[in-house]
Amino acid sequence: MKELIESLSNKGLIFKKLEKIKPKELEIRKRVTIYTGIDLKSYHTVILNISQKSRFLTKDILKLEEIFQKIINFKKINCKKKILILNAPLCSKAKSILNEKKWKLF
Repeated sequence: MKELIESLSNKGLIFKKLEKIKPKELEIRKRVTIYTGIDLKSYHTVILNISQKSRFLTKDILKLEEIFQKIINFKKINCKKKILILNAPLCSKAKSILNEKKWKLF
């Protein structure tokens, strides 16, 4: 978690509060690390860290949006920022769709 905070602060994102959500609480089996945070302007942010070996495709975006909706319903928050930290190759179509849906990629 310390590495995540340092990498986000290097990109200009500083949080007052950052907490980790276990995927089992949301009934997700996928290898994903989920964080919710409140930044200095009191906006809620969802951070998803996905590690996979295969390429991140457009079909994975549907799963990503489902996870995002589960987080919002679970925490009962109105989220302003969505951040995706991806440790896999990214398809160019998927990248353009993520940009349209206002996901920040790191």
